[in-house]
Amino acid sequence: MTTTTPLELAPIELVVLDMAGTTVLDDGVVEEAFHRAAVRTGVAERMPWAEALDYVRVTMGQSKIDVFTHLADGDVVAAERATAAFEGAYAEIVAEQGVTEIPGAADAIQGLKDAGLTVVLTTGFAPVTRDVLIAGLGWQGLVDLALSPVDAGRGRPAPDLVLTALIRTQASSVAAVAVAGDTVSDVESGRRAGAGFVAGVLTGAHDRAALEAAGPDAVLDDVTVLRDTLAARGLLRAVPAS
Repeated sequence: MTTTTPLELAPIELVVLDMAGTTVLDDGVVEEAFHRAAVRTGVAERMPWAEALDYVRVTMGQSKIDVFTHLADGDVVAAERATAAFEGAYAEIVAEQGVTEIPGAADAIQGLKDAGLTVVLTTGFAPVTRDVLIAGLGWQGLVDLALSPVDAGRGRPAPDLVLTALIRTQASSVAAVAVAGDTVSDVESGRRAGAGFVAGVLTGAHDRAALEAAGPDAVLDDVTVLRDTLAARGLLRAVPAS
């Protein structure tokens, strides 16, 4: 892995955080929503579910339409139906079980903002599901922006979500962006965007070995240690006392 000295690093201005598995507790909800949608739309008949589930797990964090297009053997119409069914199934499960943050996530986000950083949430979910989660957590006033693939062009692992966050928030450069997420796709997206700091977190879909293989700057136990990690690397500007 290529390393740079602290003198070469730009202070972070913008933090781009994934949702499910990084800031929002997943606990198998995404997999269950995939299964319900696949069964309801017939996509589950295209391949053995065990094989499909392996693919869902490997591609966790990516745009749901892209995942379903693969599961439906390239049938875009079927994938669109399945994606809509996924969003409905996910909403059902949230209504049944509620929505819970990764322990300490809200305080971690507030801590990043207290350090003078802008915080943007990104997700592979459609806006309707994304907004239900944010509302359920009461985070409407906590984060500065939330983005779905439809807002950016392409989902992860493409760099579009990170770059759209940069443009929308008017951060000064990609070097001033930090990205954190629980999947290989999150790490790859940050890397492809040229983000100044990219971290994997161990609270979601992928384990340390998978995340490290994607080339992050760090693999963290959870999002609560992100601010201290940035500070330890000299990536935070001093915030004037109020």
